[in-house]
Amino acid sequence: MPYRRTTAVQARLDASREKLFASAIDVLSTQGYKGLSIASVAAAAGVSAGSVYTHFENKSDLLVAIFREVCGREVRAVAEASSAGTVVERVTAIVETFAGRAMKNRTMAYALLAEPVDAAVDAERLVFRRSFTDAIAGAITAGIAAREIPEQNVELAAAGLVGAVGEILVGPLSPNRVCPDRVPDADVVPDLVSFALRSLGVRS
Repeated sequence: MPYRRTTAVQARLDASREKLFASAIDVLSTQGYKGLSIASVAAAAGVSAGSVYTHFENKSDLLVAIFREVCGREVRAVAEASSAGTVVERVTAIVETFAGRAMKNRTMAYALLAEPVDAAVDAERLVFRRSFTDAIAGAITAGIAAREIPEQNVELAAAGLVGAVGEILVGPLSPNRVCPDRVPDADVVPDLVSFALRSLGVRS
């Protein structure tokens, strides 16, 4: 008869995994991917490295799980902020939420957007970008239907905006920027919003 975990055993395993997960996210938010390893996560959680392998097959498995969790939070925040309103309100909410949250944790945001990672995590980035593209595409489609903006290629416009916003943010977020201690310019987010709206044909 196959072994079945008791409720108590499963609860302990779930709690242990959640603790490791929270510790891994803390490491990522302060050290980026370069500082995230099985050993660093284990140390942050106060457990042995072997305990990490109870829940994750290897480092790549751990990284992908963390990426999905953190990106899921970002996607949900954007979706909630931009669920209704005019095209101006929705696009503004998407850019302000995405960029604003990135500026609050530059190390984490840089890790999600641009830090060199292995192929498995890089593949997850495409899924992440697709989610934001879909959010913007929804706002654009609604804006066209309401005649708030001109007819246009929705997919191209949405993908272009996601790429532009990500590219523009990489500079201020990068740990290798010329002035690493400098707080990013306060104008970055409002300028991104203005750029996004102009690119869609919103008249000022």
